[in-house]
Amino acid sequence: QVQLVESGGGLVQPGGSLRLSCAASGFTFDYHIIAWFRQAPGKEREGVSCISSSDGMTYYADSVKSRFTISRDNAKNTVYLQMNSLKPEDTAVYYCAASRSPRSGSTYYAPSEADFGFWGQGTQVTVSS
Repeated sequence: QVQLVESGGGLVQPGGSLRLSCAASGFTFDYHIIAWFRQAPGKEREGVSCISSSDGMTYYADSVKSRFTISRDNAKNTVYLQMNSLKPEDTAVYYCAASRSPRSGSTYYAPSEADFGFWGQGTQVTVSS
């Protein structure tokens, strides 16, 4: 059974930091691209960042570039999203997702929901003073 479990969300002041974790099980983790998506109230879900299966290639949306860092530990089947200099507009539910197959998705463009078939339940990030 495929499972993706996010953790690390919470309430933080503007300018603060959080580190999200995504623990995966039930599939060959190191064959799949892993992405972080987020969905703010009243908005569509957007792809924030993704990381390739084994060569460390990454993608970041312009809105988070230079503030967020994605990484993965294949030995622990875990992906991380380090979020620094957080802004109120980063407030959203953050989801991690695994590509549908080893050939789905890419780090050359924004992650698309169509390429990702396994999803976590989401973790709330609120940036507010």
